[in-house]
Amino acid sequence: MTIAEYFRDRGQHALIVIDDLTKHAATHRELALLTREPPGREAYPGDIFYLHARLLERAAKLSPERGGGSLTALPIAETDAGNLSAYIPTNLISITDGQIVLDTGLFAANQRPAIDVGLSVSRVGGKAQTPALRKVSGRLRLDYSQFLELEMFSRFGGLTDARIKAQVVRGQRIRALITQPRFTPLRALDEVAVLAALAEGVFDDFPVEQIPVMRARLAAHLDAHGGTAAAALKESGTLEPAAQATLVAAVRDLAQTCGTPAPAAPAATQPDGKSS
Repeated sequence: MTIAEYFRDRGQHALIVIDDLTKHAATHRELALLTREPPGREAYPGDIFYLHARLLERAAKLSPERGGGSLTALPIAETDAGNLSAYIPTNLISITDGQIVLDTGLFAANQRPAIDVGLSVSRVGGKAQTPALRKVSGRLRLDYSQFLELEMFSRFGGLTDARIKAQVVRGQRIRALITQPRFTPLRALDEVAVLAALAEGVFDDFPVEQIPVMRARLAAHLDAHGGTAAAALKESGTLEPAAQATLVAAVRDLAQTCGTPAPAAPAATQPDGKSS
């Protein structure tokens, strides 16, 4: 942390990932018990919250008068059997500006990154996003959370209501779109275009298994067919209605190309004219 502050105080920007504060707390607890300090909750000493708060609150964004540098801290904590209400995780939640919760069940289901959207919280909210991304992602989290609940109940019987079926179909497409292959993140332009197309229902009839193919071709297709809309979005970060319509049309064209099944190969004929 001191090394990171060195760069922050010189007007630069530093990021420190602390891996992990659970083990730090366990070590501090062991030393405290050996020195016969009074144990508190879960046998941790009473000052463990103070230690973590004092450490993490050294992360700050300095004013221009002080150089304008910044220090961002990302503390990592391990949960025991997914128990987010344990002492150390709840301490860190109360100190930080939000949390990203990773779930082993989602990881086993091959969703990458395995982020639990219900338990993950940002107190900064949409202010950390560009205006364009904030505009097209407004209902994404709510729609996906509702889909997860409907998917759980749908396991006990068939869905008969057309509106609920449509929500499940939309949720399946959302899950496929937010699954990110390793080391292949989408650009901000790609994210905005995909989410805008999702809101317009472009993917409602699109085969889920074809979404990875569409995703791989998305960047090149938008560069070729995005026109001035892509350039305007990159420059200003805002999304005008005309630009949104252009991006949605480009994604729809790509979806139609990727979603069309390849024509079957003609059967080979033998010399007597019969098909093999």
